[in-house]
Amino acid sequence: MHEPIHDQLGQTPAVLRLEGLRVSYGHIEAVRGVDLHVQAGELVSLIGANGAGKTSTLNAIGGSLSVAGGRLVHDGVAINDVPAHERVKRGIALVPEGRGIFTRLTVEENLHMGAYTRHDAEEVASDMARIFTLLPRVKERLHQVAGTLSGGEQQMLAIARALLSRPKLLLLDEPSMGLAPLFVEKIFEVVQAVVREGVAVLLVEQNANLALKFSQRAYVMESGLITLTGTGEELLFDPQVRAAYLGE
Repeated sequence: MHEPIHDQLGQTPAVLRLEGLRVSYGHIEAVRGVDLHVQAGELVSLIGANGAGKTSTLNAIGGSLSVAGGRLVHDGVAINDVPAHERVKRGIALVPEGRGIFTRLTVEENLHMGAYTRHDAEEVASDMARIFTLLPRVKERLHQVAGTLSGGEQQMLAIARALLSRPKLLLLDEPSMGLAPLFVEKIFEVVQAVVREGVAVLLVEQNANLALKFSQRAYVMESGLITLTGTGEELLFDPQVRAAYLGE
């Protein structure tokens, strides 16, 4: 039984806290002692160049990568040794880079895979209806084979599937990559709606301008280290960030 880890001054624990997180691939250390946190109802972005360690960080949180050092704390409980499928049950959902949908299954079958850990059929149906309100295109494609969807539709499906696990923490890895502006706009509308409902969101996004515009807080990652942190607005107008990631 894991004991809760309380934040200082008796405050409610963050939904997610990384304490000196380290991730390695053999002798190569991809994440080198990262500290960050995300509270309920907060959108936090992790930006940086390719190879900075952002995806490795998300995969370590989701459980598909082992932690080489430090601690992963979710809802006040250390989860370093908790397997990935148990993390889903605890309320952690990852939408991976490349979406990770089951291309040979229908949209409906993909959605049911998102709810596979749940046994509350009526509430699943209620959540499904709410998701169809947020993402009507998913409902329109319900009986279509997922591999025949457009890239934007597949991303919507991946997010809808993750939401059906009823996450407390939603991890999004490059949700706008390769998508038309109309789909990107819709996906960020959905993310904002999810945050308003109290879900904690940690976003890795190549479009730093877009990510910072919508984030309450953000972290800049370089070579496996956090080099800068602040509110989304502060980093959006930071000269170093603008020069390095916003093309100015």
